[in-house]
Amino acid sequence: MKVFLPLLGLLVGLWAACDASRLACNYPPEQWCNSREIAAACQVEQQCVEFQSITAGQPVDLWLFYESLCGACRGFLVNELFPVWILLTDILNVTLVPYGNAAERNDSGKWEFRCQHGPDECLVNMIETCVMHYLGNIKDSFPVIFCIESSNFVINATEACLQIYAPDLAIEKVMSCVKGDLGNQLMHQNALLTETLNPPHQYVPWIVINGKHTDELQEEAMDMLYNLICKLYTGEKPEACKSGNTERNSFAMKARSLCWH
Repeated sequence: MKVFLPLLGLLVGLWAACDASRLACNYPPEQWCNSREIAAACQVEQQCVEFQSITAGQPVDLWLFYESLCGACRGFLVNELFPVWILLTDILNVTLVPYGNAAERNDSGKWEFRCQHGPDECLVNMIETCVMHYLGNIKDSFPVIFCIESSNFVINATEACLQIYAPDLAIEKVMSCVKGDLGNQLMHQNALLTETLNPPHQYVPWIVINGKHTDELQEEAMDMLYNLICKLYTGEKPEACKSGNTERNSFAMKARSLCWH
């Protein structure tokens, strides 16, 4: 009812606006916002902008807190999150935070990190963080992260992945970030984001959707992410959602699969 009333008001406004130019508007009211040309002919362009803003809905917001060498994290990112993001990119915003169960300490003004799977994991966490910093947009950075995480040799995959998906970003620039103050501060920000989670994370991958983490959301995301995103999106469902997907993910959540804190 809350959505219906403003929509009804807009339709009434659309009808009134079109009434004065009935001769130029040879379309039924339900078609007035179908295209810019029809809206212009019926003199309802502004009303259609307002109508579309109500019906569009906000993309689902998913944050993945993970660590680069955790098998469960790699499995979820590569086999579930990335394919679903490709299919539903218009209604799904993804933020990746590589840190996970690491720990940090300040040594003479510089942060030092200890990672659950050793120094190599700290290195790849930092590499991925620097890649995301330089590429900025998740649409540019996610394919690179997917490529690194799906490689059999994660530690040595960055240069090849950059050449394929981000050829304008040189490996030398990334490694300068990794070894310098910039990477150190960026990883510290990842630590702060992870350490201030509410509730505190108990394992990774740790999934936060629309600002919330619950056991039920986590299980559903790891079990049937595609269906969950389509269900949570409040706007008109895209064709990818209308086609339906009732198959359960191959990476359903199991306690033994997670990397515990």
